[in-house]
Amino acid sequence: MPLAGDRPCRPGPAGATCGPAGPWHNAGFARRSRHRARRRRHAAWRSMMTDTLDVVARKESGSRHCRRLRREGMVPAILYGHGGACVELAASREAVEAVIRHGSRLVELRGAVKESAVVRELQWDAMGSEPIHLDLLRVSKTDRVRVKVPVDMKGECPGQRGGGVVTLVLHEIELECTADSIPDRVHVAIGALELGHAIKVRDLDLPRGVRALPDPEDAVVTCALPGRRAAAGDEPAAVTAEPEVIGRKSGEEAEAAEKDE
Repeated sequence: MPLAGDRPCRPGPAGATCGPAGPWHNAGFARRSRHRARRRRHAAWRSMMTDTLDVVARKESGSRHCRRLRREGMVPAILYGHGGACVELAASREAVEAVIRHGSRLVELRGAVKESAVVRELQWDAMGSEPIHLDLLRVSKTDRVRVKVPVDMKGECPGQRGGGVVTLVLHEIELECTADSIPDRVHVAIGALELGHAIKVRDLDLPRGVRALPDPEDAVVTCALPGRRAAAGDEPAAVTAEPEVIGRKSGEEAEAAEKDE
């Protein structure tokens, strides 16, 4: 028998319990909702965050000195661009790998120099397991740059129920945006992709101020029967792999490359 003052619970769905959110409060659903909200907050925080990278000045240059630095757990780097002089630097391998894991394109340098820079090029060893050299392009946060970021898919494609195969055609996409608004990746929602259709560049949901550079009619994701391809966007346009400050010349890059050979 319920005690005086108790509110009786009406029968609800399986797994539902009485609680402060109402008689049909589902504890598992509430936990999932909290987790999803936490992930959304974390994603928004990550999109606004800029990684810092501690660097030291290199006293020598040349391949022999670079090999010695790598044996000591350091990654040689060079900073150039924006009308400034080329500066030879080095950073710890752990710090560089942390920047890579976070997917950061814009980094705040501190230590030997205190400047904002975009990761222009990252070189790996023959096994592709360790970074061996880092090119950093000096930028202002308001500079518009061109950078290539990875593309991934989100959701379940209804076209697969009809025997369709989902293909990610464009694994990376070149974007133009300000240096402080570079996304770590582009998510493509495939929840409405039907058999025989494609999601094109023009269909992408990009952050404000970010512009995709490939042809708007290029296919990003297709859903087609095995052995067939979607009619639209059979040949995706080639994209440039390097970030580039709009309107700047590449003479400084050539000078930087010569110094490290």
